[in-house]
Amino acid sequence: MTAAAHPLPATGQRRALRMLLPYLRAYPGRIALALALLIVAKVANLGVPLVLKAIVDRLDTRAALLAVPGLLLAAYGVLRLSATLFAQLRELVFERVSQHAMRASGIAAFRHLHALSLRFHLDRHTGGVARDIERGTRGIYNLLGYAIFNVIPTLVEIALVAALLLRRFDWRFAAITLTTMGLYIFLTVRITEWRTRMVREMHQVESTANARAVDSLLNYETVKYFGNEEFEAKRYDADLRRYEEAAVRTESSLGVLNGTQSLIIAVGLTALMAMAAQGVVAGRLTLGDLVLVNALLIQLSVPLNFLGMTYREIKRGLTDMEHMFRLLDAHAEVRDAPDAKPLQLRGGAVRFERVSFHYDPERAILHDVDFAIPPGRTVAVVGATGAGKSTLSRLLFRFYDVSGGRILIDGQDIRTVTQDSLRAAIGIVPQDTVLFNDTIYYNIAYGRPGATREEVEAAARAAHIHDFILGLPQGYETAVGERGLKLSGGEKQRVAIARTLLKRPAILVFDEATSALDTRTEKVIQAELAEIARGRTTLIIAHRLSTIVDADEILVLDHGRIVERGTHAALLAQGGRYAALWALQQRDPQAARAAEPA
Repeated sequence: MTAAAHPLPATGQRRALRMLLPYLRAYPGRIALALALLIVAKVANLGVPLVLKAIVDRLDTRAALLAVPGLLLAAYGVLRLSATLFAQLRELVFERVSQHAMRASGIAAFRHLHALSLRFHLDRHTGGVARDIERGTRGIYNLLGYAIFNVIPTLVEIALVAALLLRRFDWRFAAITLTTMGLYIFLTVRITEWRTRMVREMHQVESTANARAVDSLLNYETVKYFGNEEFEAKRYDADLRRYEEAAVRTESSLGVLNGTQSLIIAVGLTALMAMAAQGVVAGRLTLGDLVLVNALLIQLSVPLNFLGMTYREIKRGLTDMEHMFRLLDAHAEVRDAPDAKPLQLRGGAVRFERVSFHYDPERAILHDVDFAIPPGRTVAVVGATGAGKSTLSRLLFRFYDVSGGRILIDGQDIRTVTQDSLRAAIGIVPQDTVLFNDTIYYNIAYGRPGATREEVEAAARAAHIHDFILGLPQGYETAVGERGLKLSGGEKQRVAIARTLLKRPAILVFDEATSALDTRTEKVIQAELAEIARGRTTLIIAHRLSTIVDADEILVLDHGRIVERGTHAALLAQGGRYAALWALQQRDPQAARAAEPA
């Protein structure tokens, strides 16, 4: 469903305009100059039919047999040029304002999205959020463009024409002109509202057809596996048939709009011409006056021909802006305290003090979890899937705030320090590594953007991926593809390890850091990780128990509670859950993984 599929009430549109105003205040001089140029352009445009009237009146006299007044012809050309020139200058002056409003609002939304909590991003479709920002910034540009360059100039011109007719002609000329314009605008808006529903339906059908076509092509292999090419073609054809019907209705409604507009202009112009012709016959008006009245109304009808499209685009722009500004209304669930200070590291001791947590109040994840990681020590956490292991790392990074208890680093409650300083002190190698669609070098250097190339390559060597990278045709400049899909799981994980090593954090978190590696590479990386973790406070979340036998303490989680703790040898001696899982993995590692409850 597109943003335009849900038209907003007038209050929402007024709110969008109010939220737009701060982005326009950066260039008050340009806005004032653009409005001045707008008035000059319209005055010049109004002067064109006046000069044309004067020329016709001169040509209607015997003096015209000798010479056409050159000064009037020159003035006609200058006014024609001036109307266009000043309009272009107005657009040039105002373009900076429009582009700045787009950039300022877009970066504000982008920064705000990064400041929002993890829960917000898990609940939203990333593509939909990106579309909201893109449409919102584009909506600002379109709104300003149509309002400043179409609606306002047209209204100014109508006012000037009405004033001119009142001054030079009978009041009935101005009355007919204003009535014609008012009826034209009223019916255009009403018909456009009616058409908008058809246009919206057509866009929805088009989006559905495109989405299904893309989805089918992305799943090309699946379509081939099941021989469903004809089935997919029929589904796509059904969508195209619906689009065909919607498009025909939309174009037919456009004919109704254009016909109505032409009828109103024709009736109004005929009435004015009839009055002007009577004035000429009676000797009250000249032929030039007849030409002037005709030219004024035709000149007004030109911008009004685009009124339907302009109105629709302004409405769409307001809707798109409101959808983007709604994102700015979303409040971060996790925010720095007003008096938050940078984290002061004094060794990197981590303490979970009676921590409880729930995503949903009806479903607790952690219950009174209490443990400490002394500076330079390693604590490993094991347990079944869903036991709450990865939640520990999310809480440590403060993606969520604890529901009960507290988390301390060097005696400081992480809720009292700035999030930036907290996350700068922690490095993580996640289980599911997602890379940017950029080069290998960029993805490793992302761990510390200011690092030198030598430091990036040193981190790659430590992660045992340097030689692999040099073997690629483009080396470190090799593109990894969307989400890193051009690399294998093991290669992506080693890039993630190199990225974390480059960050040089005081606290390390390994969340199944070697799960995507083959046995041989795992042993090499495991030894390297052990060396890296030396002297650093380390939290390891693991399924494979063989990777944590050297941990200073091992915690066994079950349904969010610590049910066992101790060293590898002590836990084996207890003969409890850890010992049973160890025995199972020693017999059949694959069976042990499959045996874990979901």
